[in-house]
Amino acid sequence: MPYKTKTPTKAVSPDGTFATGETTDRLLTPGEVAHIFGVDPKTVNRWSLTGRIPSVRTPSGQRRYRQTDIDASSPPVRSPAAGPRGRPERGCRR
Repeated sequence: MPYKTKTPTKAVSPDGTFATGETTDRLLTPGEVAHIFGVDPKTVNRWSLTGRIPSVRTPSGQRRYRQTDIDASSPPVRSPAAGPRGRPERGCRR
């Protein structure tokens, strides 16, 4: 008796596109999204956990971000007085 194989409903092709039936979106890594927004990749994952940007999981559990979702979203705006980590700058450090 031959083995039954499952056909995936959503497949990631070698070029990084993700087919969902109607449209094909390119999937971006956290590093690619971080480069677009000018932040650290861990910040991108944090935004995903808090629901600021949607993500999908690969079969191995890694996060990927649809190109269309990233194009439609904008990064959170920092206040002008904020430093590189989002905190107010200090006059001097000791």
